[in-house]
Amino acid sequence: MRLGTSYGQIFRLSLPIMMGSAAQNIIVLSDNVFLYHYDHLQFAAIGVIGAFYLVLASIGYGFSRGGQIFIARKYGERDLQSLGAYFQALVLFEAILSVFIFVFIHFHGYEFLKLLISSKEILDYCYEYLSYRSYGVFFSYTGVALIALYTGIAQPKIILIDTIVLTVSNIILNYVFVFGKWGAPEMGIGGSALASTLAEVIAFFVFIGYMLYKKAFTVYHLSDFTTINFKRIFECFSISFPIVVQSALGLGSYFLFFTFIENNSAKDLEISNLIRNIYLILSIPAWGYSAGINTMVSNFIGTRKRQAVFPLIQKTAWLSFLTTSAITLPILTFPEFFLYPLFGSAENQLVSESKTILWILFPILGVFSFGSIFINGLTGTGHTKTALWIQTLFTVVYIIYSIIVIKILKLNLYFAWSTELIYWIGILVFVIIYLKTNKWHEKKF
Repeated sequence: MRLGTSYGQIFRLSLPIMMGSAAQNIIVLSDNVFLYHYDHLQFAAIGVIGAFYLVLASIGYGFSRGGQIFIARKYGERDLQSLGAYFQALVLFEAILSVFIFVFIHFHGYEFLKLLISSKEILDYCYEYLSYRSYGVFFSYTGVALIALYTGIAQPKIILIDTIVLTVSNIILNYVFVFGKWGAPEMGIGGSALASTLAEVIAFFVFIGYMLYKKAFTVYHLSDFTTINFKRIFECFSISFPIVVQSALGLGSYFLFFTFIENNSAKDLEISNLIRNIYLILSIPAWGYSAGINTMVSNFIGTRKRQAVFPLIQKTAWLSFLTTSAITLPILTFPEFFLYPLFGSAENQLVSESKTILWILFPILGVFSFGSIFINGLTGTGHTKTALWIQTLFTVVYIIYSIIVIKILKLNLYFAWSTELIYWIGILVFVIIYLKTNKWHEKKF
């Protein structure tokens, strides 16, 4: 599949990726919905630990994006032998990394969370979720490597199929293990974590089955494994590391934000978790376009179309904004209609209580839909260190602003959530300025 710059082709490539890249968002959302209807304190707890687990997931996802850049570049050059070698290096690295993450969670996870969470009850719920969730890290990390392969070769259909399997499995298993249905034990937040883990295992093997059916291992030389190629592993690591740090900084600051809220009040935490869940839903299009632009930019550079890169990023950013706005406005205007089936009940009016504050999401998502495209477009050029420096700068701004607004001035949630707006405006402006300099035309790999 040769990539072009038409809006139609951008959308066709991004739509399946949109769902695939949103897999963790969908899992977190599903976990939250079931726990909301099970126990409100556990719902508040998953707001904190869900943000933390996204940080862990972003590590594996970040390294896969680096591998994806190489895969897309080699696909553009039609060098399928090297493509397979880079994929092997990526899978091996992700597998080893998952072991280290698992060990960290089981031996140091509780002590780490204890440093940041003040409520003993919420702390225990958080670690219960994390301990079960850790068993799926291997499948999560190697799974994103598989997604990177099919994104890089511009064949995203299987990503959509696998995401549907993941989502359906997670919903069914959440129902079974959270509430103790069909003979299963009633496990609450632990059952939610177990459900998500098992869903990732199922989705992983569906992916492998598809690859065997399509003979991808032969076509892309994925099975031509003789020795461990440390050179390619190091190349993947080198270009991925800034992306990983970039993602971890962004989501890590998000986790800190939730710990600041948790230290204030359980009610503010519950409302913020609702806002976060809606944010996850509405940001899915932008994340999909972001993954797509990363692939398209890498592919264009591989085919020596550097002059077409900036117009491509602009087109994708506008498409991201229009798509995001089209789903955001109805949900924010009529939250009871869209959100009550998920987070409403006769006894609890959480959606109604949050209705006013929810509108802060409209300007946030507007800027995010542009900023996420431009920062990922820059990453796709291979200038990952520049992207890292820009995001690091505004992560520092994000944290300082959050401390001042939440912990020192103790302003309301509207001002607290405005940190997201400042963060993405800063990133967008700085990336545009850098891209306009044309320094990214310098070949990085």
